[in-house]
Amino acid sequence: MSYEGYLKDFLGEANISIGDIIKVTNSKTSYKGMLLDKPDYSTGNTLVLKLDSGYNIGVDIKDAVIDLIKKEDKPSIKLDPIDKQFNDDKMNISILSTGGTVASVIDYKTGAVHPAFTADDLLRVTPELVDHANITGEAIFNILSENMNPDYWIKTARSIYDQIDNGADGIVLAHGTDTMHYTASVLSFILRTPVPIVLTGAQRSSDRPSSDAFLNLMGSVTSSKSDIAEVTVCMHSTINDDACMLHRGNKVRKMHTSRRDTFTSINTQPLAEIKNEKITMNPTIKYTSRNENKLELFDQLESKVALIKIYPGITSEIIETYIDKGYKGLILEGTGLGHCSIDIMDSIKRACDEDMVVIMTSQCLYGHTNLNVYSNGRKLLDCGVMSIGDILPETAYTKLMWACGQTTNTNEIKMIMQENIANETSNTLSLENFPKKI
Repeated sequence: MSYEGYLKDFLGEANISIGDIIKVTNSKTSYKGMLLDKPDYSTGNTLVLKLDSGYNIGVDIKDAVIDLIKKEDKPSIKLDPIDKQFNDDKMNISILSTGGTVASVIDYKTGAVHPAFTADDLLRVTPELVDHANITGEAIFNILSENMNPDYWIKTARSIYDQIDNGADGIVLAHGTDTMHYTASVLSFILRTPVPIVLTGAQRSSDRPSSDAFLNLMGSVTSSKSDIAEVTVCMHSTINDDACMLHRGNKVRKMHTSRRDTFTSINTQPLAEIKNEKITMNPTIKYTSRNENKLELFDQLESKVALIKIYPGITSEIIETYIDKGYKGLILEGTGLGHCSIDIMDSIKRACDEDMVVIMTSQCLYGHTNLNVYSNGRKLLDCGVMSIGDILPETAYTKLMWACGQTTNTNEIKMIMQENIANETSNTLSLENFPKKI
């Protein structure tokens, strides 16, 4: 990310460019080093210098004097060509990226960073992949995963469709971890796939010794060659570098901010374990097999769908706002079996009366919703609220966006929401699927 605004103008007037050796002096001390590109998290008055010691520091230039010591070329990385070793004995795996740092190339001597994510970049970080598949791919776009939106989902689905249509035997999609489960979920509805589609990422970037990138990438390529032709997520099984788990894309959730085993299957078990570059299927879980489905794309999404968390003190104003804004559907993340305060019942009834589809899920995550047990649940049913079993709130959200994109008929949307489209709901639940206490 380049310097902007005041810093850009200041550096231009001083004829200072990235890579130049400069000296910054303030009332307390002075620093001499090479000017680096601005990270996206630095403040507006901060220049980033690489010192002779090798450390990078941010220096606030407010009330400081800056001297140009020596003009230098901007630091860069020379990227040698990659021998991809294509041959007919290996499967064709396409690796796509939506952004992130899982395969960034960093030169610690110069501070240069090559953030683009292509098949070549991936193979530089994980050259062992050429032994397992013919690797091709592209960067679809380069965003932080929290900036993901329905337009990006559609573009991602179309790129995956094109890769499969052009002969890919499997897809690996590199994605930031924060919203990976949303993307995996919505892709499971948009795409009918004859081959595996595996999402993966890294909790810790590839430049860190504790990075989980290598194992996750290797596990994902192994999974993309398997018989499981569904949208899945492949991430660390434990905090150690011993194995990965393959989770169904619409039954998985990120459950910890930083642990490497953050992704967990909810209300089900993982589809498989990947260890020592071998995949072991879970015999208790049925899955869609390779070539069982024909390739199809249903890429219409309705963006006017909201996910609302129910909490003590919630007011009807929140519901009324979405009604007045013309939203087509609401996912309520209710308490317990699927409850909300009686104070917002009238607004919920108004939403249903005005043909808005309102779905109740549970913030408990584990277990089924059931609106028949308590009085407030029965009142919600009388209002017109639907309960759809054990579907995760995020999955219900993406499914409703997708359902509203397929038809504008309210009854048809409700029928779609009750149908098990992509194994997103379980008919029966077992206590074995609940995480064990420590």
